[in-house]
Amino acid sequence: MYDLVGHFLLFGIIIIGALIVPLLIGRLVRPKLPTPQKDSIYECGEPTIGTSYVQFDLRYYVVALVFIVFDVEVIFFFPWAMIYGGAMHLADSRITEATRTELSAKMLNTPVAELASENVIGAESAYWLGLTGLMDVLVFFSVLLVGFAYVWKRGDIDWVRTVMKERTQPTPHQDLIPPTKTPEKQTVS
Repeated sequence: MYDLVGHFLLFGIIIIGALIVPLLIGRLVRPKLPTPQKDSIYECGEPTIGTSYVQFDLRYYVVALVFIVFDVEVIFFFPWAMIYGGAMHLADSRITEATRTELSAKMLNTPVAELASENVIGAESAYWLGLTGLMDVLVFFSVLLVGFAYVWKRGDIDWVRTVMKERTQPTPHQDLIPPTKTPEKQTVS
């Protein structure tokens, strides 16, 4: 118990040191040459103009959220590739028994010395494991594609929408609005 607390305490001290030391070094090393231009407030390299309470277009946030969702979901391909890639190596019936034992130990996360001979993964079992992994990732990827098609179909990732398309669409209850009369030209004789 005390050993665990000591590890957490040591880990906490290392983390705090890793955060504070670069800040202190930066404070001591960097030049201190303040100018009015350097002290001015800026946002993303642009000078601020007007009020900060500006309503951004909602499409900006939608595109950002869609990017984050798909970016995070694509990260899940890497663990899948690491796990099931070894299974396809084991599916090859031409590999030696020593290589099969080493790859099986890696797949089962056990040391090679502790792996019993009956626990070594055979070629047929590895093939079915790899096929199962392929089906898993195809289902995962198809869910990604369905979500992407839905977002695309809704037009949420169209950054610039055409104004003419919005103008030509009829407004609700347009048939209830009486047509306006244009003044007729009067001719003077």
